[in-house]
Amino acid sequence: MPEQDALALAKARALQNAILTSSNFSIIATDEAGIIQLFNVGAERMLGYAADEVVDRISPSDMHDPAEVTARAEALTLELGTRIAPGFEALAYKASRNMEDSYELTYICKDGSRFPAVVSITALRDDRDAIIGYLLIGADNSMRKRVESELKQAMAAADHANRAKSDFLSSMSHELRTPLNAILGFAQLLETGAPSPTPTQKRNIEQILKAGWYLLELINEVLDLALIESGRLTLSNEPVSLAEVLNECRAMIEPQARSRGIGMTFPQFEMSSFITADRTRVKQVLINLLFNAIKYNRPRGTVVVDAVAVSSSTIRISVRDTGIGMPPEHIDQLFQPFNRLGKEASAEEGSGIGLVVTKRLVDLMGGSIGVVSTPGQGSIFWVEFKTASAPQFAATPVDAALAPPRRVPDGTPLRTLLYIEDNPANLELVGQLLGRRPDLNMLSAGDGTLGIEYARACLPEVILMDINLPGISGIEAMKILRADAATAHIPIIALSANAVPRDIERALEAGFFNYITKPIKVSEFMDALDVALEHARKTNGTRTHA
Repeated sequence: MPEQDALALAKARALQNAILTSSNFSIIATDEAGIIQLFNVGAERMLGYAADEVVDRISPSDMHDPAEVTARAEALTLELGTRIAPGFEALAYKASRNMEDSYELTYICKDGSRFPAVVSITALRDDRDAIIGYLLIGADNSMRKRVESELKQAMAAADHANRAKSDFLSSMSHELRTPLNAILGFAQLLETGAPSPTPTQKRNIEQILKAGWYLLELINEVLDLALIESGRLTLSNEPVSLAEVLNECRAMIEPQARSRGIGMTFPQFEMSSFITADRTRVKQVLINLLFNAIKYNRPRGTVVVDAVAVSSSTIRISVRDTGIGMPPEHIDQLFQPFNRLGKEASAEEGSGIGLVVTKRLVDLMGGSIGVVSTPGQGSIFWVEFKTASAPQFAATPVDAALAPPRRVPDGTPLRTLLYIEDNPANLELVGQLLGRRPDLNMLSAGDGTLGIEYARACLPEVILMDINLPGISGIEAMKILRADAATAHIPIIALSANAVPRDIERALEAGFFNYITKPIKVSEFMDALDVALEHARKTNGTRTHA
């Protein structure tokens, strides 16, 4: 044999010996029946058996947890559609079919101790491609499992702590409202009472009211932040008229601007423009940006609001002020909680939470927010939202003719339906749809509190309820009506853009009669109304005879 070949052979044998004697991996070879033929040093170290205790005696499956081997056999039976027997077949079946395979099972050592292992198994074949045995290479997986377990525990602990914090903030926010309601209420009584307060008393009362309203604003911001961070804030993203929202914001914010001598300019819309957002929360976002533009502006400054399409699918609403502006290092910190960027000692009150809440709300509505600022000249805050088509009914084959008016028998009594919804476009749509029902008269309310009053006063046959309402939510309003003996019998149908199955399930469990998602499918909507009206008829008949 040439010297070069002898050296190569010696090197190959040395490499083979190094592999077989490695203590880092268990290397087990079996015959075609699964009986161990080779058991290396690593396997001896890991499992505690000497090679002569297992060679020609047992199968690798005998050293695994029997329950896990049985479970693997059952899983493979379902996966492959053929019965796999518990035992070595459960370990080797895929490898015997030339399928790559590795598995995680627990090894049981000679002393009874256990450890998780990752095992790769390969079929060994002769020159005629017949299986002559199997090679199993295993590694101790304890460290990775331990790290995974510790990571899960740490994440669970962090999640628990975060939820505990959010629950505490939420609870405290609600608890603070009760005494604050009394403070603000009685202070306003004193301010407007007879005899009128003296000038000194009036100044004192004004200070009480100013501090009280500021504290209420802070409580609301803390509550919003807690709800967002706990994942319990639900939004109803749907088409929202930008012109309507900006007009409502303008009506709310212009008196504050006038009191500070700030001029305001709003865009004029030549045609309808809709964005995808939650109506209540997008108003909250815009009002916060507008209020900040007024609060941190110069005396006799200006605020310019603009809305432009930045692409075929995105609209940007910008709020430009003529304030003192911000340096770049402040912009980087702008959306940090409780960071007022050095304004703590200024005359302007603030919590440092408003912009944090604003950003989180914009993110939840699928939008984006940013700022451009020049020291000494002012700032431009902008938000971008996806454009949307005007609200419309979802077309289905049944609705192809736009659901012509339903005929009702002569003499059918006129029945009342109450729709509680804050979005005028949605009210208009449902109003037009119900105009096809001469047997129905629709009343509407713009928030949950007013809706409850209307329901108690008018006792409608059916109530349609938006879920995300300003003030109390649709779910809270529904529960109040359910708890009132005078209105408990009225079927209440949820009408919302929130189509998440779990949220629908929760709403129905909470007590809604039915749940309809937007955009409305006309036939389904009409069918749901008919079912609710029939339920109301039977319920009212039962109550009448009771």
